[in-house]
Amino acid sequence: MTRALMIVDVQNDFTEGGALGVTGGARVASRITNFLERHADEYDLIVASRDWHDADNDNGGHFALDGQPDFVTTWPVHCVADTPGAGYHPDLEIDDVDIHIRKGMGVPAYSAFDGVDAASGASLADICAKRRVHAMDIVGIATDHCVRATALDAVAAGLDVFVFEDLIAGVAAEPSAAALDEIRAAGGHTGVSDVDTGIEQPGGAQL
Repeated sequence: MTRALMIVDVQNDFTEGGALGVTGGARVASRITNFLERHADEYDLIVASRDWHDADNDNGGHFALDGQPDFVTTWPVHCVADTPGAGYHPDLEIDDVDIHIRKGMGVPAYSAFDGVDAASGASLADICAKRRVHAMDIVGIATDHCVRATALDAVAAGLDVFVFEDLIAGVAAEPSAAALDEIRAAGGHTGVSDVDTGIEQPGGAQL
């Protein structure tokens, strides 16, 4: 049985100064790196996802090319494939990442389960099944959008899901809190890591 760490969308366009920058995004990137320095070898699989949108179309209506985005289903242009905005934030250390998931290639996509492995083209669901993943800890950006969607899909897939509340950043406080409530109501779990205290915490990765 396999325990996985899922790093969701820690990209330049989702951190301060990016097209859809989230306050606290850069801090989350460095905190995840600190967490990996302590615990990477305790995971059987580490996965990182990125939005990887097409440059020459509206990605199934995801980009508001002809008007103002509503920031619900339509968005400013962001995370276009092979641009700096789509890159991982420089404070996120990715040497320990085993699988790089790309999502939103021509279509709207929020959950990492909507994406595929950049190397093999395999879906995240297929990867989890093949690797016998039974539990997934989740960190990244944004709490109220892609973290939420990924966690709910992981729960729906039958995984034991834990979201580290101190290793995520949301667009807004109220919907972020609601997203965590929804994850818990679905059967997932939330808590904090040991990044601040240096003391091992119960739950999560059982570190």
